[in-house]
Amino acid sequence: MRKTEQKPDYYTQREWNRIQARETEERQKNLKLALIATFLLVLTACAIWAVYFYVFRSHDVSLLEAYSDSSTVFGLPGAGDRMSADPFSKGLCVTDSDVNPDAVFITSTEGALFDVTGQKVIYAKDIFEQRPQASLTKLMTALVAFKYGNLDDVVTVTETANDIEEGSSVCGLHVGDQLTLKQLVYGMLIASGNDAAMMVAEHVGGSVDKFVQMMNDESVKLGATHTHFVNPYGMTQDNHYTCAYDVYLTFNALMQYDLFLDIIGRKTYYAEYKDGTGDAYGNTWTTTDHYLDGSAETPDNVTVYGGKTGTTDAAGACLSILSKDAYGNPYISVILNSQDKEQLYVDMTQILSLAGK
Repeated sequence: MRKTEQKPDYYTQREWNRIQARETEERQKNLKLALIATFLLVLTACAIWAVYFYVFRSHDVSLLEAYSDSSTVFGLPGAGDRMSADPFSKGLCVTDSDVNPDAVFITSTEGALFDVTGQKVIYAKDIFEQRPQASLTKLMTALVAFKYGNLDDVVTVTETANDIEEGSSVCGLHVGDQLTLKQLVYGMLIASGNDAAMMVAEHVGGSVDKFVQMMNDESVKLGATHTHFVNPYGMTQDNHYTCAYDVYLTFNALMQYDLFLDIIGRKTYYAEYKDGTGDAYGNTWTTTDHYLDGSAETPDNVTVYGGKTGTTDAAGACLSILSKDAYGNPYISVILNSQDKEQLYVDMTQILSLAGK
C-alpha cells in the first residue's frame, strides 16, 4: 500500500487534495496502459505460435498408410464421429503391375478384367502403357456431359459437327438439326458418332477446346494420370492417349449413371427430332458392339451388358464392356490395340472366361 504523503506547509488543504487526485488518476491510467500492453504481447505471441503450427508444423502431420482408411489425418473430418480421410483408392480395383498375365493368352497389347464388387484386379496385362484410344475417348465425353450438362437442353447442330476426320463414324447429323443433349449422347455412344460428340462438346463446354479442357480436368479428378485428351471423339493426334487402367477408372465412374447403363445395353436407338426446316425427322442408330449385334459369340460364363468400342489405325481395335456373372456381380473389362475386330472379341472372351473364378 502506498504511504500517504504529508502535505507541505506551502499548499493549502484544497490545493493538496487536487494534487493527490491528479496523481491517483495518473497511476490508474498507467496501470491500464500496462495491462493493455501485456494483453497485446500475449495476443501477438499466440498469433506467432498459430502461424508456426498451422503453416509449418502441421505439414509434418501425414498419413502413415496412404491407402488405409483407419489412419487419422489432422483436420480432415471423416464418417461418423471419427476424424479420418477416405483413401483415394476407396471402392476401386488397384494394382501397380501385371496380374495373372499367364492365366489366358491374348494377342492384344493391353487387357484387363476388374471385379467391381470385390474391388479386385482379376487380370492385367500392361495396363499402364500409354497409347492411342480411338473412340473410347467418348467415355470421358459422356462423363463430362452427364456431370456438367443439362440432358434436356435442345441443341442446334452447327458446322462444328462436320469438323471431324474424313471417313469417321457419324450419326448423320445436318446443320440446323435440333436434338436434345440426351439424344446426342445416345448417338455418340451407340453409333459412335463423331459428329454427335463434337456437338456435345460445343454445347456443354461453350467451345470444343474448353470442353476438352474439362475432359482433362475430370481425368485428374479420377486419378487417370496416364490419359490426356486433345479432341472429344478420338481422332489420332499427338498428346491424345490413355491406358487400360484409366479407361477402367472412367467406365467405373460412368456406372453411377442409370442413363449410361441404359445406353450401352441398347442394340439400336430411334431418335426423333426436327431438321433444319423444322420438320420432324427420325434416325435409327445401331450399336458398334459385336457382342450385342450378334456378330461375335458371347462368353458362356457371363452376360454381356454392353460397352464402348473404338478403332483407328493407330489405336487398333479397342473395347471396354460391362458384364455380369451368374450371381449378378459386375465386371469391367478393357482391351486396347487388338490387331483387328475379330481378334478383339476372341481376346475379350478369353479375358471374360476368368470372371467368377
